[in-house]
Amino acid sequence: MLKTIAPALMLLLHAPLTLAEASCSSDGQPQPLALYERFINADCENCWASAPEHTPGPLALVVDWVVPGSLGDDAPLSTVATRDALWRLQELRRPVPAWTDTHVSDVAPRGRLRVALGPAVADYVGTGIRLGARPGNYQFTLLLVESLPAGTEGSPVARNLVRNSLQGTWDERDKLPKGEHFNWMENRSMRIPEGARAERLRMAGWVQDGEGRVIAAAGAVCR
Repeated sequence: MLKTIAPALMLLLHAPLTLAEASCSSDGQPQPLALYERFINADCENCWASAPEHTPGPLALVVDWVVPGSLGDDAPLSTVATRDALWRLQELRRPVPAWTDTHVSDVAPRGRLRVALGPAVADYVGTGIRLGARPGNYQFTLLLVESLPAGTEGSPVARNLVRNSLQGTWDERDKLPKGEHFNWMENRSMRIPEGARAERLRMAGWVQDGEGRVIAAAGAVCR
């Protein structure tokens, strides 16, 4: 079995994801005009089982973070909590919520963003993010999310549960010329966390400019 998996895994880890051949991508999807982030404290099981107070608009990119709680591994939602949620809250300058918190960022598109997800190989998937925009300095966030329809895992609403994340920066050294615009691109393998179901995995991502404004966002769908 290992002899069968190893070549494919090595290819995934060392070769860029061919975005045109990705099994899931944001191709053909409308550009989100808002980034809608919901945070749930892992201690609060009822928060997961209750409908959020705020309803996102139809053109919002929605992601759900479960934040490690004071109960540690004994927290009801500890198996899906991620420390990445803590750095995201820190970046937003928001405290760890006692129960839940919601942050909405407007998206003012200044370029076209594409995110893509390849097939799972062993415990990894190939991921990609690409921005077509004018020269500048940018910060990207790429999330591996588990897409849960309403009624799944006890949640009354659909959720894009964050399972893994990647953050990085692009500057003039990273640009790939293309006409009047430039392409910035990143291809990485990301580990599938224990308990996540590969068939429910999707990609979500956004890009911020040097002033911290969200200038592009995208979510992948699987056809």
